[in-house]
Amino acid sequence: MWRRTCLPLDQNPPNSHLACNMSDQTPDSLIPYDEIVQTALRAVVGRVLGEVEAAGGALPGEHHFYITFKTGAPGVHIRKDLRERFPDEMTIVLQNKFWDLKVEEGLFSVGLSFNQRPAELIIPLAAITAFVDPAVDFGLQFQAAEVDVTPNLSAVSDGEETDGGAAVATSEDGSNVVTVDFGKKK
Repeated sequence: MWRRTCLPLDQNPPNSHLACNMSDQTPDSLIPYDEIVQTALRAVVGRVLGEVEAAGGALPGEHHFYITFKTGAPGVHIRKDLRERFPDEMTIVLQNKFWDLKVEEGLFSVGLSFNQRPAELIIPLAAITAFVDPAVDFGLQFQAAEVDVTPNLSAVSDGEETDGGAAVATSEDGSNVVTVDFGKKK
């Protein structure tokens, strides 16, 4: 980012039409722009999920969502076995089989099935680190509220399909595990 520095007109060199020069030093901001943008973009996720909730949980057309969140973030409520399997981060897919999607101020809840066992997940929007709608090549990535720890393993609920952007492997317990690369397509 460039910073423009301007001199008083009486200090400019003679015959100079430029009163400013550019430098590559970025000043420290006293306004938390990053935090404001993160909050606004998370509100986009809440609005999209709210529109799906208002439509009775029906996703329009081919739309479906990959939502990655920090499992240890404040306010996240998931089953103990899921938290043990995914101690840092988890990706859920809202596509075919989900129920009871509810969006409230700052969070959403949804029912999914893992290993043929139903589970209710409560996820604050602040815990979300990525939101992707592969049907329209749309994605948002957020700064993690906690220190990022690799690996990025993801869970796919029963009956969910994946597209070409996800690699599917079968884990030791027989469930599908998806690794999603949210980077730019090559």
